[in-house]
Amino acid sequence: MVDNFSQAHTVELCYENVNESCVKTSYSPGPRAILYAVLGLGAVLAVFGNLLVIIAILHFRQLHTPTNFLIASLACADFLVGVSVMPFSTVRSVESCWYFGESYCKFHTCFDTSFCFASLFHLCCISIDRYIAVTDPLSYPTKFTVSVSGVCIILSWFFSVTYSFSIFYTGANEEGIEELVAALTCVGGCQAPLNQNWVLLCFLLFFLPTAAMVFIYGKIFLVAKHQARKIESTASQTQSSVESYEARVAKRERKAAKTLGIAVAAFLVSWLPYIIDAVIDAYMNFITPPYVYEILVWCVYYNSAMNPLIYAFFYPWFRKAIKLIVSGKVLRSDSSTTNLFLEEADID
Repeated sequence: MVDNFSQAHTVELCYENVNESCVKTSYSPGPRAILYAVLGLGAVLAVFGNLLVIIAILHFRQLHTPTNFLIASLACADFLVGVSVMPFSTVRSVESCWYFGESYCKFHTCFDTSFCFASLFHLCCISIDRYIAVTDPLSYPTKFTVSVSGVCIILSWFFSVTYSFSIFYTGANEEGIEELVAALTCVGGCQAPLNQNWVLLCFLLFFLPTAAMVFIYGKIFLVAKHQARKIESTASQTQSSVESYEARVAKRERKAAKTLGIAVAAFLVSWLPYIIDAVIDAYMNFITPPYVYEILVWCVYYNSAMNPLIYAFFYPWFRKAIKLIVSGKVLRSDSSTTNLFLEEADID
């Protein structure tokens, strides 16, 4: 059957002379190089960007706070996406074939889902942390302690890993759609379609944290705006300091709007199209073309590469820590006690 098909149509197969081999999508050298460069860049950013964040937080004692431990764990999830998921997905996306064996295909799918959902849950925990810090700054140190941060980290990893392995490693995702899975299966493929029940749970696991994040960040922005206006009103009573206070208020509002806007927008842009497509596919017999699916998956992957920029590199003290790491000064014996907050302007 494969031989007749090859004679009638000149096509490349993932595995030549193998029955039921997947068809390989061929690219000319130029587009192929561009695809490898773009997708490979995402993996490099995810690995090295998140690795810098992890090293900075674990090394510098000033950064040993509940918030930063959450960010370090988030960076760990995104780092693992860059190490164990994105390189293999790069080859799969460009070659349209899976060359890493059936066993690792299953683990790859579990890692993919586990680390991406762990990232999602960490982002939700960070939003809760920031809400408490903004709305109740005086009692924040007693409410969101290192222990609370640790519980958030453990639960985020537990739920994401449990969800992923209970579905994909056991094969529960294929229950009820065995005929469709058999029709889609070929040698050199690595697909993990979800049945309607599991895709509904997947949607809820995405929707609930996302709705919470949007609501919390909206509240944070409103509270920050109210506080800024209150500061401006109080400062206006002292004419000598009016201009300096107004400048600080304006800067604070712009920074809050920019940081929160970028964080929420990047997350929604990366995740929402993929989740919507997954729901549609489950109820319409997987009609999404492969190239569209790959684009949506890589939007999610690139969110892991962007998180260091949004949640870490935007802060001056992290930029200073990264300079010390890159320059090699971090190797000095007393570098862990370096003051990263020398200037008041560096403090949020």
